[in-house]
Amino acid sequence: MPFSALFPALVLALAPLGSLPADSPLEGPVADSPEQIHPLGAGDTAPGGALRGLDGKTVELHKLIHAKPTVLIFYRGSWCPYCNLQMEQLMKLEPRLLALGYQILAISPDKPENLRLSLEKHQLNYTLLSDSPYHVIRAFGLAYQVDPVTVEKMRAFHVDLRAASGEPHDWLPVPAAYVLDTKGGIHFSYHNADIRVRIDPEKLYEAAQSALDAHP
Repeated sequence: MPFSALFPALVLALAPLGSLPADSPLEGPVADSPEQIHPLGAGDTAPGGALRGLDGKTVELHKLIHAKPTVLIFYRGSWCPYCNLQMEQLMKLEPRLLALGYQILAISPDKPENLRLSLEKHQLNYTLLSDSPYHVIRAFGLAYQVDPVTVEKMRAFHVDLRAASGEPHDWLPVPAAYVLDTKGGIHFSYHNADIRVRIDPEKLYEAAQSALDAHP
């Protein structure tokens, strides 16, 4: 079985808006497997946290969320072929989301210099952000420990998680998608522990539209 074969799990929901707390937790658990994560979902409020942009400078997630309604994506890294496919799908979806007034933010544990690999490969217009220390990823409840056997299998495919993040751990986020309002309220959430399966772009668009229709 290839290292990418995992078991599926799904969270898909719509809910009323929330409010952005002043002191959001920046840490959370690291699950033992992707099936054991407990991510935030619809009705919860997005935590804050410091991220890094392409230039390596720090940017606050709350500040970005305050600016516009947000489609927030968590992906594994530029080395992941399924993530690359999703990035291309988001690029095609972006004009329609922009027309609704949304922005797309995509967070991964990649170091800032590795973010550029995705940007240059796909000529992306939306914002890529680095969370190598996993502050935000953990706060969303998406982080899990990759088991040693899988780590070795990944290295056989020339994937080194520690080199990609620059951190001394073998963690990954379960890929996820969120629709947020400008107060950080989560209207929609999706995650799947099977990394081969990502949200259908049309469903994501419909969720974004529904959130605006419910709370214009």
